[in-house]
Amino acid sequence: MNKDSSDLVMKMIHAHSDQLSNGDPISPPIVTTAKYKLSGTPDTPYTYGRDINPTVEATEAAISALEQAPVVAFPSGMAAITAALMATAKAGDRVLVPSDGYYVTRVLLEEILSGHDIAFDAVPTREIATTDLSPYAIVWLETPSNPGLDLCSIRSIAETAHESGALVVVDNTTLTPLLQRPLDLGADMVVSSDTKAMAGHSDCLYGHVATRDEALFQKVWKWRKVSGTIPDPFASFLVHRGLMTLELRLQRMCETAAILAERLDGQTAIKTLKYPGIGFILGLSFESEAIAERFIDDCPAIFASTSFGGIHTSAERRARWGDQVADGFVRLSVGCEPTEALITAIEATLATL
Repeated sequence: MNKDSSDLVMKMIHAHSDQLSNGDPISPPIVTTAKYKLSGTPDTPYTYGRDINPTVEATEAAISALEQAPVVAFPSGMAAITAALMATAKAGDRVLVPSDGYYVTRVLLEEILSGHDIAFDAVPTREIATTDLSPYAIVWLETPSNPGLDLCSIRSIAETAHESGALVVVDNTTLTPLLQRPLDLGADMVVSSDTKAMAGHSDCLYGHVATRDEALFQKVWKWRKVSGTIPDPFASFLVHRGLMTLELRLQRMCETAAILAERLDGQTAIKTLKYPGIGFILGLSFESEAIAERFIDDCPAIFASTSFGGIHTSAERRARWGDQVADGFVRLSVGCEPTEALITAIEATLATL
């Protein structure tokens, strides 16, 4: 992590504790209430549990310190994605999304938002930079793309999109604001599934939207209030706790991933290896679906599951969900296990394939 990231982590860790008085608990209390005392004129910020909650606010403040932008939290990454699209797209708009990005975003557009006269086109991440962006009201990016791990330039695409009046939204789930800062690169809005690395322990669902545009922020906040998609206080507490170790977890995960990529390069069992040079995710392609599944099931250091970014190294064959990858493609999410023990277990398994 660079100095700028360290400064952000310092601000994030102290975002809650700096507001405390003597005798206050250092951990955010889990406030499980639907109601607040509300006599007479409702001039308090706390009015109703669907609108606002102190535990949610504490988590938003921590994430905001990392994003350096106002944040609205949601009960899942897809809830955040939905809010971002509802805040930016209107009837008659066309949205550009990556065809190799998170597939449920495309499902939302195709099966739900199309009924509200919102159209979309999907092109591969590597082709977005050469695509005519003038027909689009929103350009949606993922870099590295999930699961294919292809890259694009947020800065240059944002400049082109803004010339034609389009908004740029970046799903930054794979890298988090510690490894990539889309708002600094010209994006209008960031979404993230904090279920992944941000929370880090695979024990809760969460998401957030961040933007420095006040009008967009108000639209996102109003969507949450009206739709009732405020996160659960206990989940917020878990995310806040996970954020306190985010930098440490990412350091181990990313360092291990870089070493693993080097060690696996040239392994005969692996047909192709994709590693974007940053982050904790690798893409491994095997000769067949059967070999890919054997690798996942046989390796004692790998937890077979969907999702990524947890303390356990996990893997899954993404073609089973319909992603545009080969049948033998495996997304490998490196966790926090001891580096050499993890790599040794993976190499031993590969030797048996």
